Formats: sequence, C-alpha cells, structure tokens
Amino acid sequence: MGPLSARLLMQRGRPKSDRLGKIRSLDLSGLELLSEHLDPKLLCRLTQLQELDLSNNQLETLPDNLGLSHLRVLRCANNQLGDVTALCQFPKLEELSLEGNPFLTVNDNLKVSFLLPTLRKVNGKDASSTYSQVENLNRELTSRVTAHWEKFMATLGPEEEAEKAQADFVKSAVRDVRYGPESLSEFTQWRVRMISEELVASSRTQVHEADSPEKPPEAGAAHKPRARLAALKRPDDVPLNLSPSKRACTSPSAQVEGGPVAGSDGSQPALKLEPLHFLQCHSKNNSPQDLETQLWACAFEPAWEEVSAHLTSQNRTVATCGGEAVCVIDCQTGIVLHKYKAPGEEFFSVAWTTLMVVTQAGHKKRWSVLAAAGLRGLVRLLHVRAGFCCGVIRAHKKAIATLCFSPAHETHLFTASYDKRIILWDIGMPNQDYEFQASQLLTLDTTSIPLRLCPVASCPDARLLAGCEGGCCCWDVRLDQPQKRRVCEVEFVFSEGSEASGRRVDGLAFVNEDVVASKGSGLGTICLWSWRQTWGGRGSQSTVAVVVLARLQWSPTELAYFSLSTCPGELHLSQPSPPLSPHQILKWPQPWALGQAVTKTMVNTVVANASFTYLTALTDSNIVAIWGRL
Repeated sequence: MGPLSARLLMQRGRPKSDRLGKIRSLDLSGLELLSEHLDPKLLCRLTQLQELDLSNNQLETLPDNLGLSHLRVLRCANNQLGDVTALCQFPKLEELSLEGNPFLTVNDNLKVSFLLPTLRKVNGKDASSTYSQVENLNRELTSRVTAHWEKFMATLGPEEEAEKAQADFVKSAVRDVRYGPESLSEFTQWRVRMISEELVASSRTQVHEADSPEKPPEAGAAHKPRARLAALKRPDDVPLNLSPSKRACTSPSAQVEGGPVAGSDGSQPALKLEPLHFLQCHSKNNSPQDLETQLWACAFEPAWEEVSAHLTSQNRTVATCGGEAVCVIDCQTGIVLHKYKAPGEEFFSVAWTTLMVVTQAGHKKRWSVLAAAGLRGLVRLLHVRAGFCCGVIRAHKKAIATLCFSPAHETHLFTASYDKRIILWDIGMPNQDYEFQASQLLTLDTTSIPLRLCPVASCPDARLLAGCEGGCCCWDVRLDQPQKRRVCEVEFVFSEGSEASGRRVDGLAFVNEDVVASKGSGLGTICLWSWRQTWGGRGSQSTVAVVVLARLQWSPTELAYFSLSTCPGELHLSQPSPPLSPHQILKWPQPWALGQAVTKTMVNTVVANASFTYLTALTDSNIVAIWGRL
C-alpha cells in the first residue's frame, strides 16, 4: 500500500460524500499502512471526523500533526506502535483500542490515561481505575519533585549560572526521584521529567518578572517555584489491579545475621540482607492452603533498558516456575507482573534472552523473551510484556530438566532432558506476527541424566559443561565442526570431597572466567576448581582430575538438587541448605561467608540479580521468598 489519496478516503469513509470535510467515520484497517503513509496535509482536511480505524496495519508511530481535533474513537489494534505520546493531539478522544501492539506496556497505558482526560474506554474496558492510579502517582511525584527542587535550589551559590543549574536539576530529578514499583519506572521517570521542566519554566518566568521594574521581586523568590504544581484530578477513586490474584505478606524490616568466617585479616564486612516479600503465587486455584506445589527454578531478567546506570545495575524482575505456572515478579514491590499457565504442565526451568528485533520500517527494538520448559518436553517462548506464548518447541520426548541460553548467541538455546540428550536450538528471530521457527543445531549424548548446564565462561561458543547424575562432563559445541551428534569430550573427576568420580553433580556455575563452583549431595562441600589449569593439563585424556582451588563446607545432606548460583560481576556464590541451616553467601577468592539466613522450611534454590541487590529463594512449601541487600 502506498500513500493515501483523497479518492481512497472518500471510498472508505462514511457517510458517502465527495467532500472530505463531511466524513465522520473512516475505516483504514488492513491496508498494510506504514507511518509515513499517514499524510497530515491530507488527513487534516477531515475536519468533522469522529471515528478512525487504523487496525491491522504496520504503524510504528502516529504523526504529531494530523489535525483531527474532533476525533472521539480511535482503533489502532494490531500494529507496531512503540509510543503513545502522539495521542495527546486528540483531546476529545473517548474510546481507544491498542490491543496487539507488542511493544506497548503498562507504562504506556498510564501515559494514555494522563494524556487523555476524557477517555472512557481503553481496549473495550472502563478506564476509570487507571485514572485513579495515575492520580495517585502524579500527586506523589509532584510532591517529591517539588521537595527535590527546593532542596536543590537551596544548595546553589549566587555565582552559579541559572541556566546550567536548572538543566542540572532536571537531570538530578530524573536520576534521584523514585516512587512506585520498578515495573512503572518508565512512566514515573517520564512524569518526573515533565514536572521538573515545568518547575524550571516557572522559575524562569518568575526571574523574568523579578527583573521587571514594574513588579519588585519578593525576597528569596528565585529559590522557590511561583506556585506549587497541582496534582492531576481524576473522577473515580478505584485502584488499578496490576497483578493476578496472589497471596503475599511483606515482612517487617530485619537484618540477616551473618559475618566473616575466619578471614585472613578478619576485615571482611558482613553482607546484610532483609526479607522483603513472601509470595504464594504458584498455588493451584490460588489456594492459600496449597503447600504442596513444588517450585523448581527462578531467573532474573537481563538488565538491558538504558534508562540510567542506576537502574541498569539493579534489575528487579525475576521469573519463577513451579506447578503449571510461570510468574514474573517485581522484587521491590512483590507484585506479580505476569502469570502464564499451561494446564497439565509442570515447569522445571526458565531462562531469559534479549533479542534486537527489526521492525517493518527498519527500526531496532529490544525485546525480552522468557523460555520455560518442564514435564511435557516442550519449550514455551513467552513474550513477557505482551503476556502471551509466541512459540512452542517440541524439544524432547521426555521431561526437560533444565535449559539455558548461550551468552555468545542470543538465539541459541540449550535444552537438557531425561532422555539423556542435550540439544542446541536456534530459536531464530520472530516474524512480523511474533512467531518463532526454531531449528536444531546439535545433539549431545550423555551417559546419565543432565541436571545443570553451564557454557564455559571464557569460550561459551566452543565448550559446554554439564552437571549430570553420573558426574561432570564437557562437550565441544563449535558449529564449524561437521558432526551434528556428539558424545562427551571430557569427563571431570574429583579425587576427594563431595564429588567423587561417578557421583551426581547437581550444582554448577562459573564464579569468574576461570573459577568453577560445583557440588553434589553427600558430604556437603562446594568444590572451587580452575577451568584454565584443568583444561590446559588434560592433554588427550578423556578423563581428567580437576585442579581444586578450595573446598567450602555448606551442609551435609543426602537430599539432592539444591541449586547453586553465582554473581560473576560481584564474585559471589549462593547456596541454599536444609531447614534451620544457614543459606550461605560466599565470596571468592577469600573462602569466607559474607552473610547467611536461616528459615524453618526447605529452600532448594537461591538466585541473586547481577548487582546482588535482590535474592530470590524457592522453598519446598510453595513459597517464593525475596530478600533485599541493605
């Protein structure tokens, strides 16, 4: 479809007329329109248009100057829209449809409510509850920005340039003013910037009036806004329900006991944590009596949003799986942002990747994809922000124990199954309907069930480690080799300690590019060994003894499948324990505990985000526990 013409508008407009100015309803759906096809000079001639349907096209943006001031109904479903701020040009809009735009989020819903005060329905639903949420957020943000302004201006010296100082204020407000859940940070920062700029404009107007001879300035007028900004008023005070039904309680602030354990100089400070939330969001039928659903795995979303360095280093969104559900949780607030259910499934593993999607118009957008797999041998690729499954891979005939994405290729996914096979998939890039077409790249045969997968940190596109029921193995996963089905290249053995040759290895992770942490049940030790020294000394052997750097004691137990996790950027290692035993947080290269927490229920998994500001623990009694670093 090319640019619009007056003839096409008259053909698809109602009532039928030979004059564009008499058309009141216009259907432009399903024409494969691009944003550049919407000619403002042509559309502004529709002076009486009240209803416009742009659904099922390929629009990424709406032009800012369409001139449709009388528009009351706008349908933009099933497009590629990534921003809603252009909607402010329709001040009389009452009904709006934005369904099927996968790049729009809950933040955009709030922006719509703020920009269009006359809106009654969004996507066929009453908009009043969202108005109430916007009013509350706006009121609090206005108060906080105003307080930040007064504090900021009070610190300025008389010699500082006003223009530069005011520009610095806007930057500092966007950086420092925080309110509401992290999931709404895009909206709150957008409003903080707007409020800050309004305060700066108000101050400039006041300074101009102060310089005028007709109006003598009041004392101190340059250091405070002329008038306090009014919070946006909305009619119905109904709170916005942001999450599926869940049972949660927020714990009172409490520090976790813990401290250094026999360090070389005794100077290592204790890591302090506090319990934030305890959620029961995987229960069958949302029943608080369900303490049987088993939780298996959790993973933090990669921090790719370039909002600010502060936010990027403190990602707070975690995915958890157990029973027939996958939940995505905001660790700061405890809100379940999304919940995906697959009746008859039991999810065992989740993994994130971030794709750079190119739209029809050639623009690039980042998109987080969550892979989830379990009992039925299927991998489901979930579009988390839009809340739907956009692809299913029939990966194995038996249950999938674990999966992970390659850090070297964002579309490469390893799946490990009870059929004693590890398969490398290329999930590919989604098409314009956000559907995936996965292809199989490699099959790796194992002699026992693989339990943990770990691409080698220094060469993730060449070697893969796996902790298995029978030990720890390594495969060559280079794609430039001809064999598409491969056996284990090297088996690693542990001469003593918790992982003797042939013993289960159910915990495996790199602490940095060289140090590997591995563990098994039994004696309760975590083995830290050198990948570089072990691999460099193997020669042509197929069985190699690891070069042990340290052994860390955690808890003797015969129970298996306690998950081990690391934060390579912080050189931290987390290890859960049986009931009433410390869940230790260790730091390499000094083998001492930085902190620990004690619970009265079995914890099988503890995972921290990249900056080690949040920890998520999964218990055997169907509880997701979230801790925050003090």
